[in-house]
Amino acid sequence: MLPDGRRVVFSSLCGDASFVSHDLDALLHADDAIELLREWVADAPHPVELLPCSREDGERALLALQVTTRSPLGALALHTGGLVVDHGWLRVLGAGCARLPRAIDTWNFLGREDLRLRGAVLVADDALGGFFAWFGQPNTVHYFAPDTFVWEDLGLGYTDWLVTMLSPNLEGFYAELRWPGWVDEVSSLDTSHVLQTYPPLVFEHDGPRSRAAVPVESAWMLGLQLAHALEELPPGGKLRFEVVD
Repeated sequence: MLPDGRRVVFSSLCGDASFVSHDLDALLHADDAIELLREWVADAPHPVELLPCSREDGERALLALQVTTRSPLGALALHTGGLVVDHGWLRVLGAGCARLPRAIDTWNFLGREDLRLRGAVLVADDALGGFFAWFGQPNTVHYFAPDTFVWEDLGLGYTDWLVTMLSPNLEGFYAELRWPGWVDEVSSLDTSHVLQTYPPLVFEHDGPRSRAAVPVESAWMLGLQLAHALEELPPGGKLRFEVVD
């Protein structure tokens, strides 16, 4: 829900058979949310980079999403390459750029039959390989946490979720996942990579854990594989995990 009470419904991503595709002119709204977005970025208590994008990339992303620029999601898609939040800890997807090469439309395979996550759109990821997705039903953002590998419904629409991530609540949300010195480690991390923890955080482990930079794609695939393995694990069963060359 937008601050003035308006709601944004992404029918094209909900499997609505009655959905009609709109051309670019229909998606460009006089009440563009980009200025509101810039205000949120300026007021954020932690560093936020609002990344530029080419007009061509922005129009492509907006057409793929089929949302208007009256919504923050539409404004992000058209006007920005995305947001890099809190020293690179959180990466909010836009039209893509050199600094944040995952465009929201191409990363999600929008317009193709084999969507990356059916029924949802991945809208952000974090430095530990956690993923945020907006689910068409029930119109809320879910978090695929690196310490559970389960989609948790945050109970927030996209706009409310974005406001939360740009507020002091971000620190509390990630309090249990951060470590002393994380700023230096994350700041030097390319946004096309995440820090893969070994053993993965989902496993109980008494000793130290190591971290290594891996491509976001690799972290996504590993997360799906582990989520499936854990879901199929019988009560009392054990899962063997090892890294091989």
